[in-house]
Amino acid sequence: MVKRVLFVCLGNICRSPTAHGVFLHKVIDAGLQAQIEIDSAGTAAWHTGKSPDERSQAFAARRGYDLSALRARQVCEADFYRFDYILAMDRANMDSLAEIAPNDASATVSLLLNFGSSTIEEVPDPYYGGDDGFNAVLDLVEDASEGLLQALQREH
Repeated sequence: MVKRVLFVCLGNICRSPTAHGVFLHKVIDAGLQAQIEIDSAGTAAWHTGKSPDERSQAFAARRGYDLSALRARQVCEADFYRFDYILAMDRANMDSLAEIAPNDASATVSLLLNFGSSTIEEVPDPYYGGDDGFNAVLDLVEDASEGLLQALQREH
């Protein structure tokens, strides 16, 4: 049975595509790409159709993750039925997801970092900050992706 995971941030150009790329890399390394489907989206539509932020791509590439094929899109109602897990980067996006989620939605919605070992609960938005923010996002996402992959493997 295929498990479907959707990563969500505000604009879908920094945090959620980074999580998408990191988790995809881990899934491929584990040989599970036929069992786990991955996507990312934003709660806002500002960047629909655009590539991830150049800084996100550059910092991800330094760690071996390729985000270049990803394109921003907005979360839609159908996502709550299509995906098993919708993982938000922060509480503000969790609130936005709760506003658009249908009452009978089947997806489990939670914070991505619930799967990590960090005491930090939210992935900070690096968009207006410096280089350290992009590295911090990668550190948090890599850790949570490991935990998520282990959780999905236990489900199978």
